Amino acid sequence: MNSRTKLVAVVIVALLALSTVMQAETRGYDRPRPRIRLPKVATAPRLSDYLDGNTRSEEFRIANFQQREPNDGAPATLQTAVYLSYDQKNLYAIFVCTEDPRKVRAHLSRRDDLTDDDEVTLTLDTFHDGRRAYEFFSNPLGVQKDAITTEGQDEDFSFDALWRSEGRLTSTGYVVWLAIPFKSLRFNPAVSNTWGIALGRYTPGIKELATWPHLTEKIEAYVPQLATLEAVGETSAGHNMQFIPYTSFSGQHFLNTPEGAAPGFKTQNDWRGGVDGKLVVHDALTFDFTVNPDFSQVESDEPQVTINQRYEVFFPEKRPFFTESAGFFQTPETLFFSRRIGDPQVGLRMTGKLGPWALGMLGMDDRAPGQFLIAGDPLSGQRAHVAVFRAQREVGKESTIGFFFSRRNFASSSNDIFSLDTRLKINANWVFTGQAVHSGAQDLTGEHFSGSDYFAEIRHSGLHLSYYTNYLDRSPNFRADLGFIPRVDIRQVKNVANYQWRPKIGPLVSFGPTVRTRGIWDHRGQLQDWLVDVPFTLRFKGPTSVSVGRLEEHELFQTLGFRENASYIDFSTQKLRWMGIDSSYVHGTNINYFPASGIVPFLAASDDATLSLTFRPTSCARIEETYIYDRLGTFAGSHLASTTPQGAVFNNHLLRTKVSYQFTRALSLRAILDYNAVLSAPSLVDLDRSKRVTGDVLLTYLLNPGTAIYVGYTDRRENLAFDPGSTIGLRRTAIPGLETGRQFFVKVSYLFRF
Repeated sequence: MNSRTKLVAVVIVALLALSTVMQAETRGYDRPRPRIRLPKVATAPRLSDYLDGNTRSEEFRIANFQQREPNDGAPATLQTAVYLSYDQKNLYAIFVCTEDPRKVRAHLSRRDDLTDDDEVTLTLDTFHDGRRAYEFFSNPLGVQKDAITTEGQDEDFSFDALWRSEGRLTSTGYVVWLAIPFKSLRFNPAVSNTWGIALGRYTPGIKELATWPHLTEKIEAYVPQLATLEAVGETSAGHNMQFIPYTSFSGQHFLNTPEGAAPGFKTQNDWRGGVDGKLVVHDALTFDFTVNPDFSQVESDEPQVTINQRYEVFFPEKRPFFTESAGFFQTPETLFFSRRIGDPQVGLRMTGKLGPWALGMLGMDDRAPGQFLIAGDPLSGQRAHVAVFRAQREVGKESTIGFFFSRRNFASSSNDIFSLDTRLKINANWVFTGQAVHSGAQDLTGEHFSGSDYFAEIRHSGLHLSYYTNYLDRSPNFRADLGFIPRVDIRQVKNVANYQWRPKIGPLVSFGPTVRTRGIWDHRGQLQDWLVDVPFTLRFKGPTSVSVGRLEEHELFQTLGFRENASYIDFSTQKLRWMGIDSSYVHGTNINYFPASGIVPFLAASDDATLSLTFRPTSCARIEETYIYDRLGTFAGSHLASTTPQGAVFNNHLLRTKVSYQFTRALSLRAILDYNAVLSAPSLVDLDRSKRVTGDVLLTYLLNPGTAIYVGYTDRRENLAFDPGSTIGLRRTAIPGLETGRQFFVKVSYLFRF
């Protein structure tokens, strides 16, 4: 059966399954949801109206919160009252939260950084479709975080909206004031329109999430459980146009190692400017455009082990143009990974919702493929062109069917992706997800390739039992140049089952085992890998968690079979308000994927440890210490033991010190010192012995997601020295004493909104 026939077959099966579950998905868990209507106020509420036990009679009051965690359905431990209203421009929510002031966790921090703090949440499903909702979070000091939650996807915290918040600690707890402009939301402006609404409060000291209405974990649904907010008058989002021009300057002094020439230092100054724009049409569709876009990344990536990795390491996208509305382009398989677009000059994106359709389109160029080619190459300076289209249609109550297309071409090469996918809600706890993908590609020589990718998953979610099993089939010639597909030529079956006991009393929140299994075959039917992993986890109030486990694995690499194992323990706690701990240790065996010349890959003893400490000496200061240790070494019983002394194949040390100080909600200073050392045995592994120290200082004034000033300085040093006798003109030294890169940069952007 060829790939196109398989594609048609999968679609037919999905449609048949859809027709059989349409009635089943509406039975068994529907229950009446509260309905409320908010008053329209002539005078907007203020934070001061609710301090010292005061209230206003104009607002609609809600107080009967129930636990979602840890005791699903039980009354909230702490008292919370929320006062709701609206006027012509904003929806208002004032949270009055009772708590022992000595136990409130509240820190002044940058926007979107509410780690381990008390939080309140306002959730709005503005299209009332039970699929997608806005979430607005605030800590007791009014520090903001926002997100979009979509059924079947992880929360998208890259979303940034313009809204206002204030917070104040009181003698009985704290008060938070939120004002959400209608201009910052997308919705149907019809007078008869209704929204979904939910309110939440998270208290980390007792690890309790309480909500109104009750949003139970007993079923596989979140947004569909929201209460109904009846029409908010004749409110409209109105005109919404915004422009964010920016300018940036960077001065660089770095070690230049041109091919065929002696290394030396180079100084380079770059000015850059551009504009990002947004236009909202019919209150539902958003058109974003960019000219010479601001794709500079001011925040460094979190440290990860990147050596001795068989497959590509994933680093998340951080560039604003791509992170916003990223959920509109998401499919079960990651077919669009925006970091594949390196250096665009112009781009246009449309996202939004029209009736039952969720739409996303993107068009962009990319200068990166032709930038680094040597002079004289006929492709030097040429650009790649990218087009992405995604459409999802609601079917029934909570099911969807979707289509995805992407194309990337560079000179005579191209890659096209066609995909159909579906998410079928079978009943309250079971969901089926399926996807069929066809790829077509042509390389620069004119050779053609085609391939397929199939994914199917059945998932159960409940209060105690969670389970899923999935099947993944990628053909050898499948290519997704814009996706994150680290491995092809596989047929994989994966199962994960988890059971959690949830005590009603005592310090334990939940505890229980997880069983993970995985088997991978190639398309010739040969077993490639299998895995069995059995962790046991305990979660305590505090919050604190402990997990211990054992893993057994078989892996086929370069026709050699290896039997691996690992024993591990993870521990984390934020029990103390001023300190948090995250740690893990893994001991077992692993493969040396990159052996030295003349040696085949071999199994070695492996130790991996991570320790992260977070200190909060004041409400404005934070100190984070992170240490990652990764070791591979020969051991007795290894097939190299008879010819090679026991010892380290490599030791990899990653150490990060990060110090942050928040002067105000807008102004912050952050300094990072990174140390990365790879201490390798050249006779055993094809790794360079390297040591690198990087210092990074960033001053930020972030007034809102579009208006910001960044001033930064970076200095990098490595264990190198000039050596004219070397073939490359450089040699390694014992200490990282040579400055190999220095950069000073300033970036300014300003939001104009109409």
